[in-house]
Amino acid sequence: QVQLVESGGGLVQAGGSLGLSCVASGSIFSINLMGWYRQAPGKQRELVATITSQGSTNYADSVKGRFTISRDKAKNTVYLQMNSLKPEDTAVYYCKGLIVVSDTYYNTRNYWGQGTQVTVSP
Repeated sequence: QVQLVESGGGLVQAGGSLGLSCVASGSIFSINLMGWYRQAPGKQRELVATITSQGSTNYADSVKGRFTISRDKAKNTVYLQMNSLKPEDTAVYYCKGLIVVSDTYYNTRNYWGQGTQVTVSP
């Protein structure tokens, strides 16, 4: 019904920058909230940043001042610009959307993307 597809991950040296994108498609009526999460090997998945439909943002303390989340509502797309990357930012980054589905009941569900690897070398 709904798919989220991330892109933009890769390998970068410490201090460098990367940009991630996530496009939501399918039977979407509206998107209430979109966000980025990450999971490093051996660690739990953690919140990186979220953005509401009104544009309010929230960041993990570890990325404040370095990462910027934004969205294009018309394109159902959320972005994450990552600057001043550190080796500890290495993780699989996942996109998540709280989406109202255009089905019979207009249910609201969380959907996840498949993840994109970000590796920051020292």
